Amino acid sequence: MSLADLTETVRSKVSGGGIDGSVKFDLGEEGQIFVQGAEVSNENKDADCTITMSSEDLGEMLAGDLDPTAAFMGGKLKVDGDMSVAMKLGSIV
Repeated sequence: MSLADLTETVRSKVSGGGIDGSVKFDLGEEGQIFVQGAEVSNENKDADCTITMSSEDLGEMLAGDLDPTAAFMGGKLKVDGDMSVAMKLGSIV
């Protein structure tokens, strides 16, 4: 999945209201996806919570093929910042 496809998928999942706070998915060299409320962009802005993972793993998580908790426990994603904001992502992914 390309960065544009992942961004659109995230945008569609938060269109119903999104989350409180801001989250940045850091996908390394492929770029980032910044989410604040129901707004989604590829800007590299400071966020309340930064989730670092591969674009492949994010694609699997958004498709429901990778459990976020299992990904965290297995080291496939790293969370920096406000963990409570990350926990709210469960309702989106």
